[in-house]
Amino acid sequence: MANKEVQKNGKFAGSSTLGKLSKIDPHGFERSDNFDYVSYEIFESEYLGVLAHRAKRWNQIIKDGDKKTIHSNGKVKRFCRKGIPDCYRAKTWMNLSGATKRMENSLDVYEKLLETGCSNDVELIEAIKTDLNRTFPENIYFNGKMTDDKRQSLYNILLAYGRRSPAIGYCQGINFVAALILLVVKDEEKSFWLLSTLLDHILPQYYTKSMLSLRVEMEVLKELVSSKYPLCQEVMERAQAPWMIVASKWIICLFIDVFPIETVLRIWDCMFVEGSKILLRATLCVIKQNETKLLLCKDMPEIVKLFESIKTDTTVLECHHFMQKCF
Repeated sequence: MANKEVQKNGKFAGSSTLGKLSKIDPHGFERSDNFDYVSYEIFESEYLGVLAHRAKRWNQIIKDGDKKTIHSNGKVKRFCRKGIPDCYRAKTWMNLSGATKRMENSLDVYEKLLETGCSNDVELIEAIKTDLNRTFPENIYFNGKMTDDKRQSLYNILLAYGRRSPAIGYCQGINFVAALILLVVKDEEKSFWLLSTLLDHILPQYYTKSMLSLRVEMEVLKELVSSKYPLCQEVMERAQAPWMIVASKWIICLFIDVFPIETVLRIWDCMFVEGSKILLRATLCVIKQNETKLLLCKDMPEIVKLFESIKTDTTVLECHHFMQKCF
C-alpha cells in the first residue's frame, strides 16, 4: 500500500498512513481532485495490519521468495481468497493460472508473433492504436509522465495476442485488462502469456464477437438473483433493465474502473486460481449490498445511476470485508 510502509520482503513497518497519502497510488494511478482521502486513510490504516499478517503467512508458502513454483491446493486457495501480497502477486498469478508453464513450453513464440504479420494486421493494428492512448490516461505509466512508459509494451502484448488468437483479435476492454496485468507483472512477455491464459483458458468465449460465455453468465446471474433476491429481480423486470445492460461491463472489464483498484486486485487473486465464478460472486455481493437502494429505484436510469456510484461506496473500498462477504 503506502510506499513508505512497505519493506522489500513484503512486511509492513507501520500501521498508520494518516496524512501521508500521495496523489499517486502505488500502481501509478493519479488520484482525482475529489478523491476522498479521509475515508481512504481510515481504510488503509486498518488494512495495513491485514496485509502485514497476510505477508507473514505467504512468506511461509513462498519460503521468503525462494520457492519458484506454487501449486494450487486447498491452503493456497484459502490464502488467495484472503489476498496475495503485492510482492508475490505476479509469481502467484503466473503459477496458479498455468501461464508460467505455457511460456516455458513456448520458447520464442512471443518474439515470433511480434516479428511475423498476419492477414488481419491492418484492422488489428488500427483498432489497438485507436484505444492505446485511451488506456488508463490517469496512470503515469500510460500517459507519458514517466520514462518507464508502458504503452509500447502494451501495444506489443495486444498485437501478439491478436495475431495468436484471431478468433478474438482485439476488442475494447482487453486493453485495460492487459494494462493492469502489465502493471502487476511488470514483464512484457510474462504479461502476454498471462493475458493469453486468462482470455483463452480461464475466460474462454467472453471476448469473441458473439460474447457467448458472457451472455450465459448474465443468464446465470438473472437466475441467481431471482432465487436469492427475488424482489430485486422484480425491480429489474419492471424497469425492463436486463442484467446484460447493467452488469456486463463489470464482467467484461473484470471490474476495472468499477471498483477501487485494491478490490479489483483481490478479485483477480481468486480469479487466477478459481476461474470465472468469482466474477458472479462479486456481482451478487454488490447487488446484496445495494438491495435496499435498488428496491427504491423506479426505472432503468435510476438503476444505472445506482450501480455507477459503487466505485465510491465505502463497502466496496473496504476490500477485505467485501471479499469475506463474497464467500
